[in-house]
Amino acid sequence: MSNAEHPASATHPPVAAPTVGIIGLGSMGGRMAERLIDSGAPVIVNARRPQPEFVARGAAWAETPRELGRRADAVLAMLPDLPQLEQVLDGPDGLLAGLLERDADSLLMIGSTSSAPEVRALAERLAAASDGRIHVVDCPVSGGEDGARAGTLSIMLGGTEADARRAAALLAPCGTPVHLGPLGAGEVAKACNQLIVSATILALGEAAVVAERSGLDLEALFGLLSGGYAGSNLLASRKAKLVSGDDSPSGIAEYMVKDLRFAAEAAAATGTDPVLLPTLRAAFDELVARGLGGRDISVARRFVAERSS
Repeated sequence: MSNAEHPASATHPPVAAPTVGIIGLGSMGGRMAERLIDSGAPVIVNARRPQPEFVARGAAWAETPRELGRRADAVLAMLPDLPQLEQVLDGPDGLLAGLLERDADSLLMIGSTSSAPEVRALAERLAAASDGRIHVVDCPVSGGEDGARAGTLSIMLGGTEADARRAAALLAPCGTPVHLGPLGAGEVAKACNQLIVSATILALGEAAVVAERSGLDLEALFGLLSGGYAGSNLLASRKAKLVSGDDSPSGIAEYMVKDLRFAAEAAAATGTDPVLLPTLRAAFDELVARGLGGRDISVARRFVAERSS
């Protein structure tokens, strides 16, 4: 029989892939945008300044956050923290105004390292403003700019099962998304991540100073340690900087101050009396007070050397 006699077997047009809007095109958001564009996903971007390199790569350009919100099915916000996101959301040309103009539901994926309770409060505000049509997932990432460029980020998802599944499918070109629990779970996971990262980079900085002052070859030392229990992705990515003393910005050290504050918030909420966390917070507060906060986290070596000179 012909297809005409069996309409159900007729070829259907392919369903259009969801459009991902991206706000926050810095060292992390920019690399993630490139991964998504190169994967063939429809991408639309907005920034305070024109970004012709992303348009040339294949992204559409939105003149305002409102236009981006109206045209995107899902929005990835890769901003430093929630205050910066609130600035983008609010106002007549803000993202929220555009999301409310859509007939369909929208998904807001928050990639910043932020407070879990504050993420939940923002999600409640957006749900109330949209009659439940704006869904929120927190999706902080780890792996640095190198991981963002290579598409190997660890992506920590918090939200409902359905929302997290949708976010995971959209973000898969950027790395490995894992759903860890309800909204805010991703932020708690990132706080734990930053607790480990801050402790490790300070230990590496101290080790570099002690070893150098003892006459050891840092290149040889860190190469050797990389093969033992002291080896880590952080050592692999920062080895050259620690050896050379080049702490030009990549992963900005001052962000660790807020990240560790969120870790302390999570510890307090769970009745945990941390041993290491107060020391790490004091160390990074001092590092920033010494004017080193704008440097890469490998500035831990210089910080230890200067305070003990």
